[in-house]
Amino acid sequence: MSTERVNPPELSPPTGFSHAVVATGTRVVFLAGQTALDTDGKVVGDTLAEQFEKSLGNLLAALSACGGTPADLARITVYATDVAAYRAHAPELGRIWRELAGRDYPAMAVVEVVRLWDDQALVELDGFAVLP
Repeated sequence: MSTERVNPPELSPPTGFSHAVVATGTRVVFLAGQTALDTDGKVVGDTLAEQFEKSLGNLLAALSACGGTPADLARITVYATDVAAYRAHAPELGRIWRELAGRDYPAMAVVEVVRLWDDQALVELDGFAVLP
């Protein structure tokens, strides 16, 4: 697979995402929304950062099980119950992203939602990847 991150100069400089990703490959993996569930199906983590780390780890585990890596991610949507809190913690969340997924940022959106499936969940991530 090859990916090209496209960040046109006429758009604001992206921070922690790419404006567009052109992906060429043979397999598309659609990743279901992942929250901070442990193997017993319980939400773990009291803070947004703890839940974000577990949610991203779960998403990457699903991707890995399909033979993919973080560099294969083409698109991620983050659903947050409090976008203001997400923005306030953006530096910490960015550090977590870089530690787990590196610096090849997919196209990304953050959407505020009233609540997620589990009442305790603060964040959920879904997306898709293109594999060779």
